[in-house]
Amino acid sequence: MAIYWFEQGQGDLPPSDDWLTADEALRLGAMRFEKRRADWRLGRWTAKLAVSAYCNVPCSTECLRRFEIRPETSGAPNVWIRKRPAPLTISLSHRDGAAVCAVAAAGVELGCDLETVEPRSPAFLADYFTSREQLLVEQAAIADRPRLVALLWSAKESALKALRLGLRLDTRRVEVTGADGWQSSNEANDWRPLRVTCESRCYDGWWREAGRLVRTVLAAPRVRQPPLALESWSA
Repeated sequence: MAIYWFEQGQGDLPPSDDWLTADEALRLGAMRFEKRRADWRLGRWTAKLAVSAYCNVPCSTECLRRFEIRPETSGAPNVWIRKRPAPLTISLSHRDGAAVCAVAAAGVELGCDLETVEPRSPAFLADYFTSREQLLVEQAAIADRPRLVALLWSAKESALKALRLGLRLDTRRVEVTGADGWQSSNEANDWRPLRVTCESRCYDGWWREAGRLVRTVLAAPRVRQPPLALESWSA
């Protein structure tokens, strides 16, 4: 099984919204807050380019309007093509002007996330991390803690997305049990293995850090290779 990865920034967005479907344009127009509009728009743009590359079709305006990203009741995104469910799975995340979309075949439990490497309070750890995760942070060098906390939190978010539950589930029921290489700065920008458990469920995946953002992706069945980069192309 392969997982594919696509990433965009606010600077990649086109000025117009003619690549949205009519329903998507209505939803965007109903949003009151500019930041929410900007994040949503970037997420949809990133997802549509990822889907077009995955399906090997041009990312022209006409083609992108054939794709619609619809949220489930849980908020998890689904892809529709020409008003029919597409045989694939996606996961979306956006943070600090960047957005990512992970794509896999239908039936895969998939989650991805972006988190900024920044200081977090002890209260944050107590509220959202397991005892073992808190101990791992306490034992880390002070300089390494922001990266480790961002990695742990991002991995939890990815797992909750794979479960299609989001933050409705207590994050202390989700535990990161394996994260190779977190002590280093990961300057090579390479993907490193990751594992998260949630009671009887286990998700394997990958993580990397670049530009002060930690990226994680998890899936079941097990992912045996790092995500493959998607490249969009024009008509």
